[in-house]
Amino acid sequence: MNPTASLEPLAYSIKEACRVSSLGRTRIYQLIGEGRLEARRIGKRTLIPAASLRALVAGEG
Repeated sequence: MNPTASLEPLAYSIKEACRVSSLGRTRIYQLIGEGRLEARRIGKRTLIPAASLRALVAGEG
């Protein structure tokens, strides 16, 4: 079995964050703007740390 197959991602793209959270793209960007969701720019990509997305969904954000 591939040991990396069971690893959870460290971060999600905006598109992936929408898919796993069931939130729309506009809402994701709104939450980033409000400071309730962390985002990191790496080059041209915007990534959402998985821990930040989990905290938001758990009601901590």
